[in-house]
Amino acid sequence: MGTTTGQRIKALRAKHGFTQDGMAERLGMNRANFSNYERDVATPPADTLAKIADLLHTTSDYLLGRTEDPSPIRAQETPEWASSRDKRDLRKMLEEEEIMFDGVPLTEEDKQRVQDVLTGLFWEAKMMNKRKKPPER
Repeated sequence: MGTTTGQRIKALRAKHGFTQDGMAERLGMNRANFSNYERDVATPPADTLAKIADLLHTTSDYLLGRTEDPSPIRAQETPEWASSRDKRDLRKMLEEEEIMFDGVPLTEEDKQRVQDVLTGLFWEAKMMNKRKKPPER
Protein backbone atom coordinates (compact mmCIF):
# COMPACT_ATOMS: atom_id res chain seq x y z
CA MET A 1 0.00 0.00 0.00
CA GLY A 2 1.25 3.50 -0.85
CA THR A 3 1.80 6.44 1.41
CA THR A 4 -1.43 8.02 2.62
CA THR A 5 -2.38 11.69 2.35
CA GLY A 6 -1.98 12.07 6.10
CA GLN A 7 1.48 10.52 6.07
CA ARG A 8 2.58 12.83 3.27
CA ILE A 9 1.23 15.90 5.07
CA LYS A 10 2.94 14.88 8.31
CA ALA A 11 6.30 14.17 6.63
CA LEU A 12 6.36 17.49 4.77
CA ARG A 13 5.15 19.41 7.82
CA ALA A 14 8.07 17.99 9.82
CA LYS A 15 10.51 18.65 6.95
CA HIS A 16 9.52 22.32 6.91
CA GLY A 17 9.70 22.60 10.70
CA PHE A 18 6.02 23.33 11.30
CA THR A 19 4.17 22.10 14.37
CA GLN A 20 0.60 20.85 14.19
CA ASP A 21 -0.41 23.96 16.15
CA GLY A 22 1.41 26.21 13.67
CA MET A 23 -0.20 24.54 10.66
CA ALA A 24 -3.64 24.64 12.23
CA GLU A 25 -3.25 28.34 13.00
CA ARG A 26 -2.18 29.13 9.42
CA LEU A 27 -5.19 27.18 8.15
CA GLY A 28 -7.62 28.84 10.56
CA MET A 29 -8.60 25.67 12.41
CA ASN A 30 -7.83 23.97 15.70
CA ARG A 31 -5.00 21.48 16.14
CA ALA A 32 -7.35 18.53 16.67
CA ASN A 33 -8.90 19.03 13.22
CA PHE A 34 -5.49 19.27 11.60
CA SER A 35 -4.31 16.20 13.51
CA ASN A 36 -7.27 14.27 12.07
CA TYR A 37 -5.92 14.96 8.57
CA GLU A 38 -2.47 13.64 9.47
CA ARG A 39 -3.96 10.52 11.06
CA ASP A 40 -6.21 9.95 8.03
CA VAL A 41 -9.27 10.14 10.30
CA ALA A 42 -10.64 12.95 8.09
CA THR A 43 -9.91 14.08 4.56
CA PRO A 44 -9.29 17.80 4.05
CA PRO A 45 -11.76 19.51 1.70
CA ALA A 46 -10.28 20.63 -1.64
CA ASP A 47 -9.75 24.26 -0.60
CA THR A 48 -8.00 23.24 2.63
CA LEU A 49 -5.89 20.66 0.78
CA ALA A 50 -4.77 23.39 -1.64
CA LYS A 51 -3.80 25.65 1.29
CA ILE A 52 -1.87 22.79 2.93
CA ALA A 53 -0.06 22.12 -0.36
CA ASP A 54 0.88 25.81 -0.66
CA LEU A 55 2.18 25.96 2.91
CA LEU A 56 4.23 22.80 2.37
CA HIS A 57 5.57 23.90 -1.04
CA THR A 58 4.04 20.98 -2.90
CA THR A 59 0.96 20.11 -4.95
CA SER A 60 -2.41 18.69 -4.03
CA ASP A 61 -1.67 15.87 -6.48
CA TYR A 62 1.37 14.85 -4.43
CA LEU A 63 -0.57 14.96 -1.15
CA LEU A 64 -3.32 12.81 -2.70
CA GLY A 65 -0.81 10.26 -4.01
CA ARG A 66 -1.47 11.03 -7.68
CA THR A 67 2.24 11.71 -8.23
CA GLU A 68 5.40 10.74 -6.42
CA ASP A 69 7.03 14.11 -7.16
CA PRO A 70 6.56 16.51 -4.23
CA SER A 71 8.02 19.45 -6.19
CA PRO A 72 5.63 22.29 -6.90
CA ILE A 73 4.61 22.76 -10.48
CA ARG A 74 7.14 24.98 -12.20
CA ALA A 75 6.26 28.03 -14.20
CA GLN A 76 3.93 27.43 -17.05
CA GLU A 77 5.39 26.99 -20.49
CA THR A 78 5.65 29.89 -22.88
CA PRO A 79 2.30 30.23 -24.66
CA GLU A 80 2.36 29.67 -28.42
CA TRP A 81 1.00 33.19 -29.01
CA ALA A 82 3.94 34.87 -27.20
CA SER A 83 5.97 37.16 -29.44
CA SER A 84 9.75 37.48 -29.23
CA ARG A 85 9.17 40.87 -27.57
CA ASP A 86 6.92 39.20 -24.93
CA LYS A 87 9.62 36.64 -24.22
CA ARG A 88 12.28 39.37 -23.92
CA ASP A 89 10.07 41.35 -21.52
CA LEU A 90 9.63 38.30 -19.29
CA ARG A 91 13.34 37.50 -19.32
CA LYS A 92 14.18 41.08 -18.36
CA MET A 93 11.68 40.99 -15.47
CA LEU A 94 13.08 37.72 -14.11
CA GLU A 95 16.77 38.64 -14.41
CA GLU A 96 16.80 40.76 -11.26
CA GLU A 97 19.92 39.77 -9.35
CA GLU A 98 18.55 39.97 -5.83
CA ILE A 99 14.95 39.39 -4.84
CA MET A 100 14.36 40.58 -1.29
CA PHE A 101 11.47 40.53 1.14
CA ASP A 102 11.43 43.02 3.98
CA GLY A 103 15.10 43.76 3.32
CA VAL A 104 16.17 40.09 3.55
CA PRO A 105 17.35 38.18 0.47
CA LEU A 106 15.16 35.20 -0.42
CA THR A 107 16.51 31.65 -0.50
CA GLU A 108 17.00 30.10 -3.94
CA GLU A 109 13.90 27.94 -3.39
CA ASP A 110 11.76 30.95 -2.44
CA LYS A 111 13.23 32.97 -5.32
CA GLN A 112 12.21 30.21 -7.74
CA ARG A 113 8.67 30.19 -6.33
CA VAL A 114 8.42 33.98 -6.75
CA GLN A 115 9.70 33.69 -10.33
CA ASP A 116 7.18 30.92 -11.07
CA VAL A 117 4.31 33.05 -9.77
CA LEU A 118 5.54 36.13 -11.65
CA THR A 119 5.82 34.10 -14.86
CA GLY A 120 2.24 32.87 -14.54
CA LEU A 121 0.96 36.37 -13.79
CA PHE A 122 3.00 37.84 -16.65
CA TRP A 123 1.50 35.46 -19.23
CA GLU A 124 -1.99 35.95 -17.84
CA ALA A 125 -1.67 39.75 -18.10
CA LYS A 126 -0.22 39.52 -21.62
CA MET A 127 -3.10 37.27 -22.72
CA MET A 128 -5.67 39.71 -21.27
CA ASN A 129 -3.97 42.65 -23.01
CA LYS A 130 -3.98 40.83 -26.34
CA ARG A 131 -7.73 40.14 -25.99
CA LYS A 132 -8.45 43.85 -25.35
CA LYS A 133 -6.52 45.15 -28.38
CA PRO A 134 -8.64 45.85 -31.45
CA PRO A 135 -7.79 43.60 -34.38
CA GLU A 136 -5.17 44.94 -36.78
CA ARG A 137 -6.39 45.86 -40.26
